[in-house]
Amino acid sequence: MGHIEWAMWANEQALASGLILISGGIVATAGQFTQWYFGAYSIVAGALVCLLEYPRGKRKKGTTMERCGQRYMTPVVKMFGPLTRNYYVRAFLHLALSLPAGVLLATILGTACLAIASAIYLLAAIRGEQWTPIEQKPRELPQVGGTIKQPPTNPPPRPPAEARKKPSEGQEEDAAMGGSPGGAQTNPLPVTDEVV
Repeated sequence: MGHIEWAMWANEQALASGLILISGGIVATAGQFTQWYFGAYSIVAGALVCLLEYPRGKRKKGTTMERCGQRYMTPVVKMFGPLTRNYYVRAFLHLALSLPAGVLLATILGTACLAIASAIYLLAAIRGEQWTPIEQKPRELPQVGGTIKQPPTNPPPRPPAEARKKPSEGQEEDAAMGGSPGGAQTNPLPVTDEVV
């Protein structure tokens, strides 16, 4: 069974949690709840979580699909170095950001989701995972003459490449020494017919 990369799950969970915190904070602030300032805090905390979690980290194996516009956010997250790369720091940061938002009913769902993301990040950190940015590889343009090796020598229909006979090294040496290439084999010892 394959190795699970927990950080990918935590990233999706935390991004969704940030959006839920923002929407719950908007409801609490616009509805003028009795402690509406916790709703305003949830908007700011959710925006911070979304900015931190928007750039996906590179997977250890396989390819990683980057999010739209991620290349503009990656340098910002990369700039903070070990504060954003280390998943222990992310786990405790998300847990600390989620606690004050748990006071209001409108933001308690975002708090629970962010606490779950924090637990998944802690598991990823224990397993030794770390955030690495997805680097853009420069595209190499194909060279005009580089794609065609040699034109075909056989007329169509051609057998598959595996079925075609290729001369072995011994046959190439015989052809170089004057033997017949691909034809009858030349015997190095003279053979005489002596009928008794």
